[in-house]
Amino acid sequence: MNDDTNYLVESLQIFAEESSELLQQSEYILLKLEDKPDSDELINDLFRTIHTIKGSAGLFGFDDVVSFTHVAESVMDQLRDKEISLDEELMSLLLDSRDQISQLVDHVLSNAELPISDILRETGEELLIKLKRYLGEKTPDVSALITTDSVPKISSESVINDYWHISIRFNRNVLADGMDPLSFLRYLNQMGDYISMTTLMTDLPSLEDINPEESYLGFEISLNSLASKDAIAEVFEFVQEDCQLHILPPRSKLSGYTSLIDNLPEENMAIGEILVASGALTKDELREALEYQNVHTVTEIIKNDKNEAVNIQSKQLLGDVLVKKNMTHFSTVDAALKKQEKTKENKNTDQQSVRVNAEKLGDLINLVGELVISSAHTELKAKQTEQAELLETAENLTRLVEEIRDATLSLRMVQIGDTFNRFKRVVRDISKELDKKVDLQISGGETELDKTVVEKISDPLMHLIRNSMDHGIEKPNVRTAVGKSETAVIKLEAYHDSGSIVIVISDDGAGLNPDILIAKAIENGLISAKQQLTPPEIHRLIFAPGFSTAKEVTNISGRGVGMDVVNKNIDALRGQISVNSELGVGTSFTIRLPLTLAIIDGFQVQVGKASYVIPLDLVEECIELDEQEAKKGEYVDLRGEVMPYLHLSEIFNDSFISNSNINRKGQRNNIVVVQYAGQKAGLVVDELLGEHQTVIKPLGKIFQNLKGISGATILGSGEVAMIIDVPALFERAV
Repeated sequence: MNDDTNYLVESLQIFAEESSELLQQSEYILLKLEDKPDSDELINDLFRTIHTIKGSAGLFGFDDVVSFTHVAESVMDQLRDKEISLDEELMSLLLDSRDQISQLVDHVLSNAELPISDILRETGEELLIKLKRYLGEKTPDVSALITTDSVPKISSESVINDYWHISIRFNRNVLADGMDPLSFLRYLNQMGDYISMTTLMTDLPSLEDINPEESYLGFEISLNSLASKDAIAEVFEFVQEDCQLHILPPRSKLSGYTSLIDNLPEENMAIGEILVASGALTKDELREALEYQNVHTVTEIIKNDKNEAVNIQSKQLLGDVLVKKNMTHFSTVDAALKKQEKTKENKNTDQQSVRVNAEKLGDLINLVGELVISSAHTELKAKQTEQAELLETAENLTRLVEEIRDATLSLRMVQIGDTFNRFKRVVRDISKELDKKVDLQISGGETELDKTVVEKISDPLMHLIRNSMDHGIEKPNVRTAVGKSETAVIKLEAYHDSGSIVIVISDDGAGLNPDILIAKAIENGLISAKQQLTPPEIHRLIFAPGFSTAKEVTNISGRGVGMDVVNKNIDALRGQISVNSELGVGTSFTIRLPLTLAIIDGFQVQVGKASYVIPLDLVEECIELDEQEAKKGEYVDLRGEVMPYLHLSEIFNDSFISNSNINRKGQRNNIVVVQYAGQKAGLVVDELLGEHQTVIKPLGKIFQNLKGISGATILGSGEVAMIIDVPALFERAV
């Protein structure tokens, strides 16, 4: 691919990522507006997100996206001006419009060369009819506003009125460069309503001298728009090198800029930075003014100590340049100068963020993993040499590698709140479909975990919430009959615990009926009629393949595949799910997941000739198991607390330990005390080898069903050590 093609591909990728984030944000804002319909801040945020999507789509010529989004944006504009109010009908319409924009964006990104499908077009037309009911007048056509009157040169004093004034002169080579001036004017029409447009032909040569490949026209435009100056300037972004553009604000904007400047954070900012921050000046205008200031100087006559007149050459003041070149109004510059006088001396530097391709980040983490292994090998070799200087160097290297590891892994840590917020729309739509009233309460959204884990846990959480609403939550009349509020509550909570992230989904619904579960399990042949199960075992039946208690199949649940998929997906993440339910009170699902799937701190132990690694976050302490305690059985007294323990040598003897003298006399047995889900258990090992940076390597398909092992790692010696699956052993011990 050539450079232009590469640039286009990269630009489309940025558009895809940004539009996805903005659409997700717009849905979140709409759902928050349902609780706070009069929030001006939320309404303004909603308008800005949709406006940004429209602007970005317009730059790529995605007309279907622009035309639909413009109408939706106009309705939001009326909502912002309080000409209409947000009710249930408008909320549903705006959510449907957001979905339509999302589908249109997906279409142009996947197959832009094809027309949109009939279904998508029909849906869009139906939504447009509903949206236009809220609009009082149509947007005028561009061609109807073009005149050929000549106008005098504009000044910042003469154009201050209730509309934007846009003065543009296209360079002669703009057509030869592949740019069509009229296309930019059409797109500008999407930003608001044209009040007037005057075509300037002062540079037009005689007919015989006209070159059809050159442009000779200029335009003076009055535009009624609520868009910002930056947004209007972005319309001409691709042609900024081939035109002279001046944008002057309406009178209403001047007072708005003054207010914005006054409310800027107290920073030691230059006048140009203040004007850009307030929106009164674009970055391109500032750059142009600074270049002009550097080239043009003014002569000032002053008297020296001897009372002699001396000519001093100095730069023009930036404010004078801005007013002179019709980039802003003198009152706005004056407000910025007054702001400078009030600011502090220290300037705070804003944090900057950079988009990084997920694959590149994954490659970086893999390389850091190999670096960790190499560092462990270097440290081992240094210890074998017993050279003090080399040992010190190796220790410093290990410390730096640990810091690099932590910093790299933190790059892939994201808050789970964004995933949680997506379910608000799911709860809203399903509650209306099922005619139930449900309040989704979210807590712990700031909890961070690996982005890979977040992406893979989304579907299981979706299944659990949908099943909770379908099976767990009762109808409002049923709830009130048993003394409950007609509005049910589903809680979604996340928090850190013992090196894991815990996600709890709970509801105050009907709960699981053990009699129905047992009857269905017997019917499906999962258990025998004589089999006795504990309450947790009964609740676990819902994760059996094909198990469902639904009386009829719906588009929400009833096919018996959802909960089975949930269990398998969580197992694949090295996690666990448990169920706790009380009939008539409610049900809660608790999911425990590792924070990351890549690199962890481990505690290395040895059993016989084999080495194992226990996740360090789960290790509480290490104690000695003497012969007297060992004779008492599989429990030990841990400072007055009865704690069960397991011999790893007995569990893994057949698979991994060869020729180990498990019961040799005089052997010192050590217990590694691990804690998981609020309980403690002991793992008996032969030797304690200390902490170890563990790069997790997945097991092959042959070992996927291996109990008690969650993965493998490579030691500094090059040997392979197994990573203990503590939760699996916990079930066996407890």
